[in-house]
This record gives sequence, C-alpha cells and structure tokens, in this order.
Amino acid sequence: EKGYETGEHAPGLKLGGWGAYKAAHHIIKTHAKVWHSYNNTWRNEQQGMVGISLTSGWGEPVDPHSQRDRDAAERYIQFHLGWFANPIYRGDYPEIMKNYVGRKSAQQGLGTSRLPTFSVQEKTYIKGTSDFLGIGHFTTRYVTQKSFPLLQASSYHTDHNLAELVDPNWPAPGPKWLYSVPWGFRRLLNFIKTQYGNPLIYVTENGVSEKGQCTQLCDEWRIEYLKGYTNEILKALKDGVNVQGYTAWSLLDKFEWNKGFSERFGFYHIDFKNKNKPRYPKASVDYYKKIISANGFPNPREVMS
Repeated sequence: EKGYETGEHAPGLKLGGWGAYKAAHHIIKTHAKVWHSYNNTWRNEQQGMVGISLTSGWGEPVDPHSQRDRDAAERYIQFHLGWFANPIYRGDYPEIMKNYVGRKSAQQGLGTSRLPTFSVQEKTYIKGTSDFLGIGHFTTRYVTQKSFPLLQASSYHTDHNLAELVDPNWPAPGPKWLYSVPWGFRRLLNFIKTQYGNPLIYVTENGVSEKGQCTQLCDEWRIEYLKGYTNEILKALKDGVNVQGYTAWSLLDKFEWNKGFSERFGFYHIDFKNKNKPRYPKASVDYYKKIISANGFPNPREVMS
C-alpha cells in the first residue's frame, strides 16, 4: 500500500485505487508458487516449513452494541489481515472486500472491480500454502463507520468506509501511530484461531520505538509494553491459540523504512554518529533476558539478582 498506492515507500509508485491490490495479488500468487516449489522438491528431504508473515493491528468497535461499528471493525481486520490470510487459508479474498471494492468500482463506472480475481485453479493452488502463520502486531484502533464521498480517485483507505480512533488514555511512548494496547493482541490471536482453523503461529514482530534518543538508556515504557503484550500472548495460549514462538522487534536500533535511523525499536542503543557504531544495552535488555530464561514471567523469588 505504501509502495504502490501512496508512494511513501519504495518503489514510490502512486497507483491510487488499484496499485496496492494488484501488488498484493502478485505477492499471494508468488507466495503460493514458492510454497509448492518447496513442497514438491525439498520437503521430503529437509522436513522444513514455509509460511508467510503478515502484520496487522486489531480493530475494536467504538460501540460494541452498534451493528454498524461491529461491521466496521470486521472490515478493518478483513482489509488488513484477511486480505492476505483469507486466500491462503480459505481460498479467496474476504467476501466483505470483494463486495466493497466491487461496489465502489461499479459506482465509479469501471467495468471490473479494482480488486483482482483469482481463477478457480488459482484458488485451489493458493489455498493451504502455509505451514505456519507469522504475525507482526504493534497496536490497536477503535473503529467506527464512516462514509467517504464517491471520488474518481478512490483508494484502499477509502474503500472500507471506516474511521480509526484512539483512546487518549492509551500510552503512546513511541511514534504517533503506535499506542500500547495489549488486550488487542489477545483478541487478534483468537480471531486467527477462529477464522483460519487455529494455525501454528509465530509472532515475528512486536515492539515499540522511542520518539527521541533515550540517552540514559532508561526505556521503562518499553519494559511495560513488553510485559503487557507477552502477558496477553500467555492468555491466548490458555485460550488454546497455537502460538509457538515470539520475536521482539528488535535486537538493535536500525534503519527503519522511510524513518531511517530516527526511529529506534532496539533493545540495544546504537551510536550511529560513531564510525564504529558502538552498542549499549537499554534497561529492557535485562528484563527481556529474564522473560526468555523463564519462557514467560519468572517467579520473582527465583530471579537471580
């Protein structure tokens, strides 16, 4: 979407309304081809696994008693996670995506939907092409219905007719988009369990960056974020969600998309101005070591001082 719709990221193409859908269509088909290639050629010998990693927030209805808000929250998750996961686990794009993009395309006078279609053969070829699901997750939004005026230049962002809101009481230690809402992660994981037949899940990204340089390496807010989110994963495990592993994002401060070195997600602070790029552990390093060694939350009486 950022590479082919808004042009914010490489390759910087602004193909409004159809670019993101077309790029995603190719990604899904290519992913399936890679899975089948491995399955047919190397699996018997290597006994490896091939999956896909998808990043998604969680959408919660502003008013859980409002059908309009519940429908909007459903669209949020289907236009994010379902866009890729539904073809791989169920054989086609979510019905809600096909309906909304198809209807808006017709209203624009287009002969066909801006959302491409899979042939019957492609649906069969794509369905089931994931031995595990990688999940990147960072934050949550409240979601409500919002109708956009019919524009000649519709986009992925206006197709789903919803508005995203945040609770001003949610902690926002990092960039403006990343609010700490741990309970959303458990709901997302349970949604995956219900929608896609409880697949094997590896959390491939979860973490928080900082707005400015933490010169004292005192990232207590990152510790709180980790505590909250890992706790919700442990609850999801008790719910029966098949989470096999967790990867925090990230080990080191690094080059972060179009933010460059200005956005720091790392456990280790990197002095980028020094030609040797020395690394300094932040406070979260020690805390995360204890979580790793205990494979969860350690009994405080058992933690070595």
